[in-house]
Amino acid sequence: MATHTFEIDETFNVPRSRVFALFADHQSFGKLLGAPVKRIKNSGQADPNGLGSVRKVGIGPFGLEETVTSFEPDILIEYTITSMSPIRNHLGRIRFEDTPEGYTRVRYRITFEDRVPYTGKLLSAGLENAIRRGMKKVPRLA
Repeated sequence: MATHTFEIDETFNVPRSRVFALFADHQSFGKLLGAPVKRIKNSGQADPNGLGSVRKVGIGPFGLEETVTSFEPDILIEYTITSMSPIRNHLGRIRFEDTPEGYTRVRYRITFEDRVPYTGKLLSAGLENAIRRGMKKVPRLA
């Protein structure tokens, strides 16, 4: 099994709190990805999309469940796939920072291992392209 990693580093002229809110809200996150996303388990915390919340990405039996494993408002969101998946040991990490110019820097990193040999490279490229397309929507959606 091969490990695959990609990182996207983007800067936006939008306040960090608004950018964070866009990524943290499961429904808004779906708009970024261009895929249906639905919260299926409330976190039980002040933010229903926070630590412990579960979202379904995709449609019907083709959807994946992702669980938020770390949640620091305006700073960090980490999540992992917690349902059957063609990949394993998945970790998505989205870090939010202020730049010296007053912009918001977003560093989005995903790491996973493929279950089926030679599929990880294709999955990684597809995920990265979808997220890069979604990042272009941040200024309009935030």
